[in-house]
Amino acid sequence: MPIDARAALAAEPRRAEIGWDRKDVQLYHLGLGAGSPATDPDELRYTLESRLQVLPSFATVAGAGTAAFGGMGAQGVGVDLAAVLHGGQTVRVHRPIPVTGRAVQTSKVAAVYDKGKAAVIVLRTEAADGDGPLWTSDAQIFVRGEGGFGGERGPSDRLPPPDRAPDHTVERPVREDQALLYRLSGDWNPLHADPAFAKLAGFDRPILHGLCTYGMTLKAVTDTLLDGDVSRITAYRTRFAGVVFPGETLRIRMWAGGGRVQVTVAPAERDDAPVLADTVVEHS
Repeated sequence: MPIDARAALAAEPRRAEIGWDRKDVQLYHLGLGAGSPATDPDELRYTLESRLQVLPSFATVAGAGTAAFGGMGAQGVGVDLAAVLHGGQTVRVHRPIPVTGRAVQTSKVAAVYDKGKAAVIVLRTEAADGDGPLWTSDAQIFVRGEGGFGGERGPSDRLPPPDRAPDHTVERPVREDQALLYRLSGDWNPLHADPAFAKLAGFDRPILHGLCTYGMTLKAVTDTLLDGDVSRITAYRTRFAGVVFPGETLRIRMWAGGGRVQVTVAPAERDDAPVLADTVVEHS
């Protein structure tokens, strides 16, 4: 069997040194649609070096995107990448991410769950610099056809939206070229750029990166409810539930209260087709 859960969990963490600077941060923010409209002074906190701050979701692309899948080559994990889906993502920041930095990143398999017809691998990446821990990032990787090995089923993260109207609903357009710009931050999967490859994968055209939608949503919550202050964010998690096509518009619904914001996201053009579910932003 390609997945050996015991070996994967016992494997030594992988370590790597990573670095980033303001250009990496600016490029990431531009890939999320920051800077539009260009005349909006609030957008300068994402685009202008003299005012720059870092969205915590940057942790998923720091080091050219190795945080999301840094453990896929670990001992005991020998899967067909064609069977792999990114099922969910959590980032917890221990302090604000600096605009320029270097860190040691460690990646390991934190859990392997048996879902019957599939396995879920939780890849945990932790980053720390000379001042201590920076972030912990968990990627939930869904591997089709690898379940049934008798392991624990794992927790259920399903979180239905509150039974009331959202406190805020905002819409964010996805540019036709947004996936082409976002991929420059490190995710070179041709599914997001090559129409022929997308058709082989079963899509009419390239789709937007799930982590791009993830970052766009966090930016919308930050700007709408947190006064644009990324330092107030402590954690952010979601389950990927569908796809977004460049050219669509994200409809983002928010319910706030108790130091957290619950969010649902769907394309306005397909409002009954959620793309992010069970989404929560924790904040101070």
